[in-house]
Amino acid sequence: MDEQPDKGGPQKRQDHEDGPLRPHSPGGEKELLFLDKPAASGVTYTVRPSASAGTWVQGNRQHQATRRMCSYESSFQPAQFLLLVGVPMASAVLLVQCLRWRCPRRLLGACWELESHEEPAPPPTPLPEDESSRAGPPATLQEVATFYQELHTPTQGQTVIRQLMHKLLVFSAREVDHRGGCLMLQDTGISLLIPPGAVSVGRQERVSLTLVWDLTDAPSLSRAQGLVSPVVACGPHGASFLKPCTLTFKHCAQQPSQARTYSSNTALLDAKAWKPLGRPGDHTSRDECRIHLSHFSLYTCVLEAPVGREARKWLQLAVFCSPLAPGQSHLQLRVYFLNNTPCALQWAVTNEQPHGGRLRGPCQLFDFTGARGDQCLKLKYISEGWENVDDSSCQLVPHLHIWHGKCPFRSFCFRRKAANENEDCSALTNEIIVTMHTFQDGLETKYMEILRFQASEEESWAVPPPVTQPPPCNRLPPELFEQLQMLLEPNSITGNDWRRLASHLGLCGMKIRFMSCQRSPAAAILELFEEQNGSLQELHYLMTLMERLDCASVIQNYLNGTQSGSPPQLRAGAQENEGLELDEKL
Repeated sequence: MDEQPDKGGPQKRQDHEDGPLRPHSPGGEKELLFLDKPAASGVTYTVRPSASAGTWVQGNRQHQATRRMCSYESSFQPAQFLLLVGVPMASAVLLVQCLRWRCPRRLLGACWELESHEEPAPPPTPLPEDESSRAGPPATLQEVATFYQELHTPTQGQTVIRQLMHKLLVFSAREVDHRGGCLMLQDTGISLLIPPGAVSVGRQERVSLTLVWDLTDAPSLSRAQGLVSPVVACGPHGASFLKPCTLTFKHCAQQPSQARTYSSNTALLDAKAWKPLGRPGDHTSRDECRIHLSHFSLYTCVLEAPVGREARKWLQLAVFCSPLAPGQSHLQLRVYFLNNTPCALQWAVTNEQPHGGRLRGPCQLFDFTGARGDQCLKLKYISEGWENVDDSSCQLVPHLHIWHGKCPFRSFCFRRKAANENEDCSALTNEIIVTMHTFQDGLETKYMEILRFQASEEESWAVPPPVTQPPPCNRLPPELFEQLQMLLEPNSITGNDWRRLASHLGLCGMKIRFMSCQRSPAAAILELFEEQNGSLQELHYLMTLMERLDCASVIQNYLNGTQSGSPPQLRAGAQENEGLELDEKL
């Protein structure tokens, strides 16, 4: 019997005892064909009779045995395939599912994102959000009471910077009565006005104004929202007055109509619950927020652009570095990306004080877009004799760190090159000049700011060089200066404010716009008046000419008190009260 399987199976051959099989011919002996499941096995069996009966029986038995073996092999192969392949695959699928249950997709995504987008080396100076991560155990009732007591203790008109309960705060406090009063945080653009009549006659209330530099107190923002102002707290929390008080602070939104004020009706140490106050643009002007308060709480400003429109805010780029001393081998340069508000710059100055960093040159403005990518800081030029220590000359700042107002910065470290034996590099390394470009990712050719830095060993950082003193000028009394600054600082619709005084002092439109970028334009104008050696009589005449009778009344009351010999400070509150009442009548 011959067995001829198909091309896919093994080939077997079996001969008869009496010799090989004869070739098949059409007219020869009969053929017996056995088909065993041709669709499954594809095997055709051909058996030819022979002269020996034993051979036929033996061939028939071998044929049946072969059929049983083929049937067994065909039924065994799928089971073996399942055991060898299916079980390991099922185990692998089960293991992957267990891993997914153990670590959620969002956590895996966060881990993969951190691995794929590796941040630059951490800077030596901690960011503000790092302060909260080192918070200690929960405060006791005694510690909380001490915190609020110190926060509301009168500071005698001084602005205090202190860390209380793991929060870096800038605050000022005072007592007010029926005559009202004003609180101002120095160099921050933040003020609180309590009008006359807000407190009942015969009563005194302690009030405080606090700038919160702890970013954990800011609202939780989405990618479409940007923080454009500081977090300000008026205390004590929940205090109400007979008349609305006015809180003023700066913002950096390019479109005031897109800036929206928020309030958290909670104490400073409690969990915050931020809610919007009205609609966008209700409490904002060109660069400041003004809120009329019915009670005291926490306040801030958030940029919210309408759907389909880009939101933009102004940044200020501040460059800090340590002194360049003779023989110093390394120099570190730090660039801060800050909101264009006075309090943000003051935070950077305070943050640099422990490291001896000094602000190098004026800050430069940058147009930051909320819908764009990360901020790039690229080193373009270093003067001869110096080299960059870092591996990369380009550093990235995450977009949300700037958009959410976290005050990030990036640093470069430079060192002097080693001089050859026949080369003197002392003349090259006694100063350093650095040029950097900064832009948002994808907008290098359209929006780019060039930062230049220069420092030399001749500059004395610790002790400034003596300068010739200008001739003495007529300084305004501090209490009178503060009252006039408070009255002239708010922008008037008619322009009858510090801008009118600036025009009377001979400043043109460009210089007035420059003054508007100062921390306190009214203070800058009053200082300019002092440098021109103006007298109080001249200032009184200018205020009368400007029809600012409130300011003229304050000056006149001060002059009357000085001529009568009574201490001006005793009458300062009454002068402020009369001036404010006159302003309300006008």
